[in-house]
Amino acid sequence: MTRARNVVVAAGLLAFAAAGLAFPFYMATSKGPVIDSSKPLPPQATFRGPYINTGSRDVGPDHQTYPKK
Repeated sequence: MTRARNVVVAAGLLAFAAAGLAFPFYMATSKGPVIDSSKPLPPQATFRGPYINTGSRDVGPDHQTYPKK
């Protein structure tokens, strides 16, 4: 019984890892863009920006404050 359970757990882990590795390829070959540019961004995306890039050191911090619309 223990060996059969180990095989089931190992198969489940392999399926989960395969799905995780295949997801970027699936998103890259999807038909439409991930973010529709014709619609406004949701509030969460406008707060943090379309890309979470907090570790960028090439440009530096933006000291300008932007008013909310």
